[in-house]
Amino acid sequence: MKVFVIGLDSAPPELLFHRFIDELPNIRKIVNRSIHGPMRSCVPAITIPAWMCMATGKTPGELGLYGFRHRKGNSYNEIWIAHSLTVKEKAIWDYLGEKGYKSILVGVPPSYPPRKIKGFLISCFITPDSSVNYTYPQELKGEVERLVGEYIFDVVFRKEERDEVKEKIWEMTEKRFEVVRYLIQEKDWDFFEFVEIGLDRIHHAFWKYFDENHHLHEPNSKYKNVIPDYYKLLDREIGKTLKLLDEDTAIAIVSDHGIKAMKGAFAVNQWLIDEGLLKAQVDDKVVKLEDLNVKWDETVAWAWGGYYSRVFINVKGREKKGVVRLSEFDKVRDEIAELIRSIRGPNGEKWKTKVFYPEEIYPIAKGDKPDMMVYFDDLNWRAAGTVGHPSNYLPENDTGPDDAVHSEYGVFSLYIPEVECRVVETSIYDFAPTILSLFNINTNLKGRSLV
Repeated sequence: MKVFVIGLDSAPPELLFHRFIDELPNIRKIVNRSIHGPMRSCVPAITIPAWMCMATGKTPGELGLYGFRHRKGNSYNEIWIAHSLTVKEKAIWDYLGEKGYKSILVGVPPSYPPRKIKGFLISCFITPDSSVNYTYPQELKGEVERLVGEYIFDVVFRKEERDEVKEKIWEMTEKRFEVVRYLIQEKDWDFFEFVEIGLDRIHHAFWKYFDENHHLHEPNSKYKNVIPDYYKLLDREIGKTLKLLDEDTAIAIVSDHGIKAMKGAFAVNQWLIDEGLLKAQVDDKVVKLEDLNVKWDETVAWAWGGYYSRVFINVKGREKKGVVRLSEFDKVRDEIAELIRSIRGPNGEKWKTKVFYPEEIYPIAKGDKPDMMVYFDDLNWRAAGTVGHPSNYLPENDTGPDDAVHSEYGVFSLYIPEVECRVVETSIYDFAPTILSLFNINTNLKGRSLV
């Protein structure tokens, strides 16, 4: 048996399996014959680390990956960016390679720089551009560029030129599927996985035009059908691709997390200043934390923005100018966490804010972990790390146009010939053991096999 995995970054269950399913005949055909349902993401529910949690069956803590960027050591302002070489745990394709099976990977984050696998690899959206080597083996790059010209890894989507964003996402997606179909036909493989990042970019760039309940909705915009039109593009490309697969191929459709409307952004560092926990001089100019004149020797805590917020405690002996004694760390952290949970919305409404301590939710928390991870109002509100706003409640993202935030549930669909369709609710950690079980490979991973 071969296994073919279609990764759709940020596809939510309600969108894929309900609203548009009748208009997506190729996807519907798979789903109707599959084990399928919502798939709970990891914490944090973001692209990096979620795809690698799916591939390894390991938590972000075990991977030491808590997002795209990470604090470097105990520095106040130095960071490092996640990349493939930081992943030390075995992934599905590593287990398969040990048994002699060949894999093809296209765009599975993080896969730059390209690592050696038993098979072929094209790196993901973190690739700088097409001038670098982005394939394994290196000669594959020439084949890709002879086929589609300049390969597109990602699109800048936080910009006002929406026509340009749409055009580039369409081009990127069509090129990716053309390359995928070429590899299906020209290369020898047992396991094939590709991730289309375009769906995530379309959601973030065009959600307010699509969602009638969005607080910034523009009802008669020319962009109102961009999201459904993109789903139809995906369905057409998937249909053309599936025609190339053998009848006994197992087919999966999965997403790393879901998506939903962004209600606004909460200025977390500005709030910390208001609470007296972050000491800095602020004027009416909006600035990033790294550009702020922070009095670190008087600061208790600071935070990073993003789809979720990372909060750091200024610990004496750990940070250069730490003020919180290690013996008081737990007490101070609990007090700040309780303050965060008590934050209400702009109209006094109660929020469902979640605060996570890495060492409590993971078997081990490796690497440069935050002290707290915060989902403001269950991820309905994005965290803004900038300061200098007239209010702590921002109607829009502070780093460029972005209409959507992540949700905890993505999609899972697995068609296996002669296996009956059924609805399941599953976890991102079940994916690796399920796929490996199709090759009769048993592991002691966190999740369970669904077959």
